[in-house]
Amino acid sequence: MIKVKEQNKRIDIEAEELLKNVEGMKENGFRLVQISCTRLGEVFELNYSFDKDYNFINIKLNITAEVEIPSISFIYQPAFLYENEIHDLFGIKINNISIDYDGGLYRMSVKTPFGCNNTEIGGSKA
Repeated sequence: MIKVKEQNKRIDIEAEELLKNVEGMKENGFRLVQISCTRLGEVFELNYSFDKDYNFINIKLNITAEVEIPSISFIYQPAFLYENEIHDLFGIKINNISIDYDGGLYRMSVKTPFGCNNTEIGGSKA
């Protein structure tokens, strides 16, 4: 039996460093695993996860609702689904998504249910 040791690394960045870091992942042969978002009070934590040969790298950034971030869908095409979902559920402004559903990826009775201005779903404002 072969034992494989997976390595994990987290890189904390600012929003303006996102494209440079993601381009570096692509240039070094990493695949996009997932993009996630969670609301921490008035701040959103975004995690971009990449993997290559059991080397798992998480790029993390924290932003406020006013911050606009660039799409990475021109670097990793499947990212458009994650980005549309994050836009629709959290209200994060993501610029230049390759296939932009413009808020229509999901049909929801509440606009941006996990956004900062919504206390209807997801509990009270923290």
